Amino acid sequence: MHKSYAVTAAMLGASGVALGAFGAHGLQKLTTDPAIIHSYQTGVEYQLYHALALLGIAILFKFADVKFLRIAGMLMVAGIICFSGSLYLLTILKINGAANYKWVGPITPLGGILMIAGWLCIVPAIMRKK
Repeated sequence: MHKSYAVTAAMLGASGVALGAFGAHGLQKLTTDPAIIHSYQTGVEYQLYHALALLGIAILFKFADVKFLRIAGMLMVAGIICFSGSLYLLTILKINGAANYKWVGPITPLGGILMIAGWLCIVPAIMRKK
């Protein structure tokens, strides 16, 4: 098991639950815009899914090629930060009435691409193990 990926997964999971709880109980006090709420919830969901994926990667270190798993883990973490983080930032900016938030939009799909790449790196990690 890769200890730092397991710890990172646990921290991302815990913060995902906390952010989800805020989204379910506190966000509606700040906005009633369903698009903002949906975007925020999407960020939380993807953070939690990929925290679990990162935990899986940490476990796979005993069974698969370490080189590709390291890359997969780094891509997952970067993807979570870019994807979910940009959605959280967009939520904050929109709630606060910021006029210039369009620059954050391109970060979200970049995060998605990083997460997809992380998933794809798991394939050679498994296939290359003897």
